Amino acid sequence: MSSKTKIFVFKMKELIYTAIFLALGILLILLLITMFRSGKSTQTAAGADNAQVSYIPGVYSASIVLGNQNLEVAVSVDSEHINSIRFVNLDESVAAMYPLMESSLNTLSEQILAAQSTKDLTLPEGAVYTSTVLVDAVDRALEKAAAD
Repeated sequence: MSSKTKIFVFKMKELIYTAIFLALGILLILLLITMFRSGKSTQTAAGADNAQVSYIPGVYSASIVLGNQNLEVAVSVDSEHINSIRFVNLDESVAAMYPLMESSLNTLSEQILAAQSTKDLTLPEGAVYTSTVLVDAVDRALEKAAAD
């Protein structure tokens, strides 16, 4: 048996780079696992919250500033349901200046009342910005109505 001694030569620079890339790889894997695991539990918790939402019965409003005018969106709720969504004191000049407001609110109102949520709504194609502003106002009113 011939025993030959093998000598390996490593450059310190290569060892440091290898250690850094190995640490970054492990960190990336842990980050991905954490992101996907918490995403699933968050969605499950959000779905559970939607099923058990409770409100303090009443009519709650949130305002939208349009130019120099305020427009009030009123949301009527009972202890477990959203009953209606409407404008309060819609001025004729505002309706004339912003013609998509009323039709967008009617479309959104039907969807929100059917789903009892402002999540996953189909926004009208021609009025995406208007609908987004209205959904934000409804969300603010529902936050006021939420029983903590």
